[in-house]
Amino acid sequence: MSLSKTILRLFGWKVICTVPDYPKSIICVAPHTSNWDFVLGKLAYWSLGRQAGFLIKETWFFFPMNLLFKALGGIPVPRKRRGSSLTEALINRFRSSDKMSVAITPEGTRSRVSEWHTGFLRIAYGADVPIVLGAIQASDKTIHLEKTYHPTGDLEADMAAIKNYYRDFTGIKPENFAV
Repeated sequence: MSLSKTILRLFGWKVICTVPDYPKSIICVAPHTSNWDFVLGKLAYWSLGRQAGFLIKETWFFFPMNLLFKALGGIPVPRKRRGSSLTEALINRFRSSDKMSVAITPEGTRSRVSEWHTGFLRIAYGADVPIVLGAIQASDKTIHLEKTYHPTGDLEADMAAIKNYYRDFTGIKPENFAV
């Protein structure tokens, strides 16, 4: 048994995964209501023997945290646009990589928001990769990786379908989650 799986079990968490380990994918993670979501998500994915990068605010990339986040697969997200598009950069990285998975929280924050960011869908469209729907169900301490979503290219319809999937999940701080 892996150390990650042991840590999760020690704290009462379990992982249910029925999706394949795609060579390339976006992992959409919701609800994102606590900093613990990052720890749980990393441990869950490692417990499956899988690796994924993740997006994180650029402000976290200061010494020595930058070394840790870079080693864990962190991709800094600038707070202000400075010319180049993060979406385009990620599409290009997907296109030039043989294997790449990136976890993205479409809420973009741990606070309650009703409008989710669409970048993860735009990346999936441009890179032609599936979206694995990863969900944290805090009420029974389960992390779900059970559904793959193949985007249609219709931004509104895709977002509605994805939000609908997450409708019944509750985060660590349920009051911070809205679809």
